[in-house]
Amino acid sequence: MTDVENPDRPLARRTRRLFAVAAVVLALDLLTKIVAVAVIEPGRPIEIIGDTVTLRMVRNAGAAFSMATGMTWLLTLVAVAVVVGVIRIGRTLRSGWWAVGLGLVLGGALGNLIDRFFRSPGPLQGHVVDFVSIGWWPVFNVADSSIVCGAVLLVIITLFGIEPDGTRRADDKSDAPAATESAAATESEKKA
Repeated sequence: MTDVENPDRPLARRTRRLFAVAAVVLALDLLTKIVAVAVIEPGRPIEIIGDTVTLRMVRNAGAAFSMATGMTWLLTLVAVAVVVGVIRIGRTLRSGWWAVGLGLVLGGALGNLIDRFFRSPGPLQGHVVDFVSIGWWPVFNVADSSIVCGAVLLVIITLFGIEPDGTRRADDKSDAPAATESAAATESEKKA
């Protein structure tokens, strides 16, 4: 079936990109956490670059920067809502950049959500495994960095006026030609 017969092909391609990015992030997060739990002893950090970059085992009951440590169950529900929201938005994506950004957020949210469900002390209250320590920055993991990078990317593309449907916001006259170019690119993708 050609793209002319199936106008949703770019949509399907962007959705696949979102899920592919999320799957890679999730796999890396799970793998690194398994290795970290097996190799890093609590209270005995492994120095990578002096004491600036270390691998340090931390079980985080809270959100980023160990905030809301007494509300683990609520953080779990929020993470579930984020996953559902990203999947719903992902089904309508026509922007490759949005697919990458949302894929990073989805993969990271799923990685930490798996910890919340399957690590001790129990379902909805599990502690997230954090192990990368850089200087004064709080200890984090692959999922955390993926969520942050995805969020930063989404903010940047939003500031540039790129919409999830692949068009550019025409807030002023300078953006109008970009929206026309985006529409023309979408039409050429359909014909290719």
